[in-house]
Amino acid sequence: QVQVAESGGGSVQPGGSLRLSCAASGSISSIATMGWYRQAPGKQREVVATITSGRNIRYGGFVKGRFTISSDCAKNSVYLQMNNLEPEDTAVYYCYVEDSVPYYTDYGGSSRYHDYWGQGTQVTVSS
Repeated sequence: QVQVAESGGGSVQPGGSLRLSCAASGSISSIATMGWYRQAPGKQREVVATITSGRNIRYGGFVKGRFTISSDCAKNSVYLQMNNLEPEDTAVYYCYVEDSVPYYTDYGGSSRYHDYWGQGTQVTVSS
């Protein structure tokens, strides 16, 4: 089992900044992707940013250069620097970890992917 723990949420005024951190621990095989999703009240969960083990990065369309995702593979950690925050960014932010577990058959090797989520950290942007 893999445990995922986030930190760094809080309350800021519009235009402020926050840095979220997330660390995965436990029975990790090989992390394929880490990232951040968010869910505002009454809305569906949406992707904020993801980063793969190959350093491929994807951002949600609303980010518009305001957020930066980074990771530290040695620490199984991912970070999200959020600048110029807007009230619309208010949501619970969830850390996401995709663990790749190899398996082998008579026909060769492949991988199974397991998703893990953190408990979420609240980000509130308000004046």
